Amino acid sequence: MFGTSGVRGPVGEEVTAALALSIARAVGTEAESVVVGRDARESGRALKSAVVAGLLETGTDVVDVARAATPTVARAIGAQNADAGIVVTASHNPPADNGLKLWTPSGQAFSTAQQEAIADRIRTEEYALSAWDDQGIVRSWEGARESHREALVSAGRWPSDHEAAAFEDLSIVVDLGNGMGGVAADALYDLGATVETLNAQPDGAFPGRPSEPTAETCATLAKTVAAVDADLGIAHDGDADRMMAVTGEGEFVPGDLLLAIFGCDVAGDGDRVAAPVDTSLAVDDALATVGASVVRTRVGDVYVAERAREPDVAFGGEPSGAWIFPEETLCPDGPLAAVKLAKLAASEPLADRLDRIDTYPIRRDTVETDAKAAVMESVTASVLERYDDVTTLDGVRVETDEGWFLVRPSGTQPLIRLTAEARAADDADELLAVARSLVDGAIAESG
Repeated sequence: MFGTSGVRGPVGEEVTAALALSIARAVGTEAESVVVGRDARESGRALKSAVVAGLLETGTDVVDVARAATPTVARAIGAQNADAGIVVTASHNPPADNGLKLWTPSGQAFSTAQQEAIADRIRTEEYALSAWDDQGIVRSWEGARESHREALVSAGRWPSDHEAAAFEDLSIVVDLGNGMGGVAADALYDLGATVETLNAQPDGAFPGRPSEPTAETCATLAKTVAAVDADLGIAHDGDADRMMAVTGEGEFVPGDLLLAIFGCDVAGDGDRVAAPVDTSLAVDDALATVGASVVRTRVGDVYVAERAREPDVAFGGEPSGAWIFPEETLCPDGPLAAVKLAKLAASEPLADRLDRIDTYPIRRDTVETDAKAAVMESVTASVLERYDDVTTLDGVRVETDEGWFLVRPSGTQPLIRLTAEARAADDADELLAVARSLVDGAIAESG
């Protein structure tokens, strides 16, 4: 039921009001108060109504924050002394999809164990439904966005007025992707930056660009930053849990390099940075310069957040754009990452920081299949037979003398994801070809 980031899929097929009702009943059985919000997708109206209904009939009170960014909802849980949060969103997925994300008071997504407990309760239908005179109540909290905004501004301030003046010389273009990340633009403006926005009108059809911020979908942002001579470009996805960036020269910054920049800024000697198994070796090498190291996790912000709870983990991130600053919140907070990056850019251009990071050829690909489990079983067996240095933390990662490759199933889509990296481009291409041949062979074998 749960993938790497909640429940997600096509509306009316995998995601229905009945499913939302069941999940809410399961959450409400163990909670007294739950914060509820949704993104801009129109299908969210029915799903959110089902969530509220499921919570109320278990006697659970609802704090309704209406339409809001996922990190806004996650932060609201602790602020309202609630027990959990439910966001109706499909994050960066296409408009036809929707889903639900579950959050704890710390801002961390429900752990694997918590998700399994919810799924078990739904399978057995063991809900604690309340009597007619003991239903929950709904209370709106209109201050959730402003509370998030104030926290962002606080995170962006310097101790001295002299350093803070750097924001006044900073020009930023923020591409909201028709999503819920407007709080980022507001906070940057409050900090003194000159802010221009793209695709700022929330619209769940995402007419401005596809929701996921990638090099391809952020092409207009990159051109705009260069055309208006801005210092930085910021891009969010539909629910603003992700953040990607463009340099003042109009160059899209790969997620691995953003991870390295954040990690080197936050981590110090002896610290660790949590990152998934598909993260570039460039991050390892960059962190080594400040005495820090990488601890690998499964792919998914829930797994990164679990590691980020450990005392020596100073930061966690995914190259896809999810950034976790554990001293602030365990939720991937795209607007917080935007403020943190702008603060760095105010003291030194992003392009200059990138120049200090050694990069290596990394290749990524996907293969569509509805038989992910069978394909992965076959690939794993082949890899274990052929290679000595193999890890199966999430999919199968193979280390070779030339580099490494990873084959892993997507947690939210019918895809097998392939990643390969080496210090030479030809070796990276060859490793990706090997990974592709393993998957193609497994698909052919499975029929």
